[in-house]
Amino acid sequence: MNAAVGSDPARAAGEQVNVRVVVVTFFAGLHLDSFLDTLAAATTRTYEVVCADNGSTDGSLQRAAERDGVQVLVTGGNIGYGAAANAGAAAAAADWLLIANPDITWSPDSLDQLLEAAERWPQAGALGPAILTPQGDLYPSARAFPSLSRGIGHAVLGWCWSGNPWTRAYRRETGVPVEGPTGWLSGSCLLVRRTAFEAVGGFDTGYFMYFEDLDLCRRMAAVNWQSVFVPASIVEHVGGHVARAPKHSKRMLLAHHRSAYRYLSGQYAGLRWAPVRAALALGLAGRFLASLVLRGVREGAQPNRDASVLESARRPAA
Repeated sequence: MNAAVGSDPARAAGEQVNVRVVVVTFFAGLHLDSFLDTLAAATTRTYEVVCADNGSTDGSLQRAAERDGVQVLVTGGNIGYGAAANAGAAAAAADWLLIANPDITWSPDSLDQLLEAAERWPQAGALGPAILTPQGDLYPSARAFPSLSRGIGHAVLGWCWSGNPWTRAYRRETGVPVEGPTGWLSGSCLLVRRTAFEAVGGFDTGYFMYFEDLDLCRRMAAVNWQSVFVPASIVEHVGGHVARAPKHSKRMLLAHHRSAYRYLSGQYAGLRWAPVRAALALGLAGRFLASLVLRGVREGAQPNRDASVLESARRPAA
């Protein structure tokens, strides 16, 4: 059974909460402290925080629960990213849900930038910031929906030639970043319109981890909600703090490839696509085995642009 601890002063005072921040935690450590510390300077709007925890025992949740406006929701086990996010979003009254990993560091006004962009894009169901790596690279967080050819080219060549045309087209790593619609956005930091999220049933819990963000954006697009990239909003994401741990790395790699098959096979349903699904299964199984022994395959295609490109980032023309 789920259990929640912590305070909610805004709700207790009858104040309207603009954003529910849902942080999915699993041994977040000091990352969660940094997330909460920097969040305070990211917005002037009212917000509440729900830490949807999948079984942490590292003390991070106890520290979080001592903060005003932070609730800890114990999911009962490691139920996966999407399922935990759904649990954290349940019964929210705020118009917006901010769903994020705990290893995000917020830049000042970065959440406000997303909320202001939402006013410019009334059909936005999801909005995502520019995401920087700790090395100062611009992570390709706004991507096209993967076609079969793009997916194969990216999977086969991305790990050893990140600038190949299939990877660049899929990750849209060309030109100056511009605010506007894209295919899908990284779920590591995603502002979602609550009504749009609820309309599609939230995340598909069949994805334990990975591809749940791609699937969500595609299902929202199917009912005419846009996914909008907002490069004026900047956050930093450490990434993979759990997946890199030796006891979790193999499981995360397996989850990644299983999720890839779940998503891609779902795009090619029906009897006539059975040979394609079989080929996908074999190809992804081979890539999984290669990822166990080759670091390049395991880490995937690296970003091709650094943060300096954001200096020229712009809003769309009025």
